[in-house]
Amino acid sequence: MAFEASPSRTRIRMADTADIVIIGAGPAGMAAAIVARRHGATVVLLDEQPAAGGQIYRGIMSAPLQRLNVLGPDYEAGAELAREFALSGARHITGAAVWQVTGDRHVHYLRNGCVRSIRAGRVLLCTGAMERPFPMPGWTLPGVMTGGAAQILLKGSGMAPSQPVVLAGCGPLLYLLGWQYLRAGVPIAAIVDTTGRSDYRHALRHARGALAGWRYLKKGLGLMAALKSSGVPFYKGATDLHVLGDKRARGLGFVSGGRTRKVESPLILLHQGVVPNTQFSWSLRARHRWDESQLCWAPVTNEWGELDVAGIFVAGDSGGIGGARVAALQGELAGLAAVTQLGKLAAHTRDALAAPLRAEVRKNLFIRPFLDALYRPKRANRIPADRTVVCRCEEVTAGDIRGYVSLGCIGPNQVKSFGRCGMGPCQGRQCGLTVTEIIADARGVAPGETGYFRIRPPIKPITLGELANEA
Repeated sequence: MAFEASPSRTRIRMADTADIVIIGAGPAGMAAAIVARRHGATVVLLDEQPAAGGQIYRGIMSAPLQRLNVLGPDYEAGAELAREFALSGARHITGAAVWQVTGDRHVHYLRNGCVRSIRAGRVLLCTGAMERPFPMPGWTLPGVMTGGAAQILLKGSGMAPSQPVVLAGCGPLLYLLGWQYLRAGVPIAAIVDTTGRSDYRHALRHARGALAGWRYLKKGLGLMAALKSSGVPFYKGATDLHVLGDKRARGLGFVSGGRTRKVESPLILLHQGVVPNTQFSWSLRARHRWDESQLCWAPVTNEWGELDVAGIFVAGDSGGIGGARVAALQGELAGLAAVTQLGKLAAHTRDALAAPLRAEVRKNLFIRPFLDALYRPKRANRIPADRTVVCRCEEVTAGDIRGYVSLGCIGPNQVKSFGRCGMGPCQGRQCGLTVTEIIADARGVAPGETGYFRIRPPIKPITLGELANEA
């Protein structure tokens, strides 16, 4: 039972129930909802955004033609999935910030200042990815953003810079955003790429997979060719990156081609890949592993995406980075598994439906080892020097963390006690991976031995007044 208070009276409200509750309306969440509804399950999908799409397809159903032309065909492809989801019959609750998922599958969320809960037969975590931290001198200055944040502004509202911008780091999103900015008429002061010759040599070990995934390879080469042919200054193998400026960003300094360089710009966009958003799976105390190929934590699941917490599944990039198409396929697989567990689909039928999905997942992941090797973030860009701020919320530097280790700190949870690192509003999202690697490096052990922050609810901020109103 749940209780709801009003100024005039107190009344008892039965808690909502659903066969399946899905968190996240990106490709994985939408695809899972479609499959589950197709097999007769009641589905509630919770998402913070005002419309379906997730980060990758943000604003897809309301984007004007001009924005579709700017963002390109990969973005526009999400419209078909969003339309099918809208017709599926799933209950879509927008503006819902999920702040807790319990092991017995109660999902608690905040919407319009009111706390609600749903009892689910099965829960699917489709929370996607978040950008990898890119700590460097000056990265906390005004005028410095992540490439993903800039792309969200472009997708969500068509906002783009009017002054020349610097894009710095590595990974496919860096080139995609640059290409989109060219189409939007945004002046690009420079692209500063940390990918060097040694990265290409390492990636060539996976050339067979790259050739098998030639469509992705062709797409990436096309983006790079468009940027270079447009005359955008392009610096390769950049090292020693630092933001110029005291009170706000005024440019980026770096070394490239054996020369010290600087590019003036009031807006610096940083990006060095994305990593799974694992806050919910950690809060459930599910088992995780350190993925050395992608340099991040990933939840341990079975072949259907189910955690070692019974009845709770992970699908899409929140379980490992694979891209939008793979996320949708994994959403379908998790949806099939969930409805089978609920008795709405026979196991042999599930397996027959899953076989072609698994084959397509494998095909779309052929290129992944090549990309992981080519765009592997540099050690210096993951494990910064002492004076660099790591925890932006509490202003804890890398040197502070190394000092804690010298005093006996052995992992991220102890860092909280030593200096409040990871205890700010972001709950360790911006610093967690960096803290893990700094401590592991200082102790001379593997990141997997160091561990991660112990994530506790509320996953999203909630006031005591809002929480009290649930009772």
